[in-house]
Amino acid sequence: MKKSFVTIVLLFAFVHSYAQAEGKFRVGLDLGYAIPAGGGAGISFSIEPKYNIKDNMNVGLRIGVAGSTRDLLSFSNSSNRKASATTSYVATYDYYFNNGVGSLVPYLGSGLGYFNFATIETFSSSDTGADVGGKFGGLIRGGIEWNKLRVGLEYNIVPKSELQTFNGESSGTSPNSYVGITVGFFIGGGKWGN
Repeated sequence: MKKSFVTIVLLFAFVHSYAQAEGKFRVGLDLGYAIPAGGGAGISFSIEPKYNIKDNMNVGLRIGVAGSTRDLLSFSNSSNRKASATTSYVATYDYYFNNGVGSLVPYLGSGLGYFNFATIETFSSSDTGADVGGKFGGLIRGGIEWNKLRVGLEYNIVPKSELQTFNGESSGTSPNSYVGITVGFFIGGGKWGN
């Protein structure tokens, strides 16, 4: 009960919405840990120029790269390895929750854009499946900013693609969505605080 009360009080403290300076530009740089929907792990990097359309919201263009690998074992003791790389160009919108009295600011955001990917999957039977292409997708994200530091969690929603062998035969599908846990900073745009 005590934890619930503290959580509710903190949420109400952040709901009064003011933020940094309207009309200013900023550029964010984020490095992160990528977790593909099909399992595995990787890294991500993005640069995101933004424009503050209001004191508590901005629009931008996230240009990102994420790479991941995984190694799966089947019941027949044959191995299955997969590597993928994704570049993205996503128009973004972020909304900031700040009452103007602190430098710790939570945010929520979303975006729509184009994800370009390359996937290679190899099997111990010497078969290889690959897919190179692109799809439209989106993202939802949230996190906090403290002064110029940014920590976030995002889900990149990208439709599945079909893997094909080099002979053109279908070898299954590959999930392209991934979760990103990011840490970064931004330059410009004003400063959170009093």
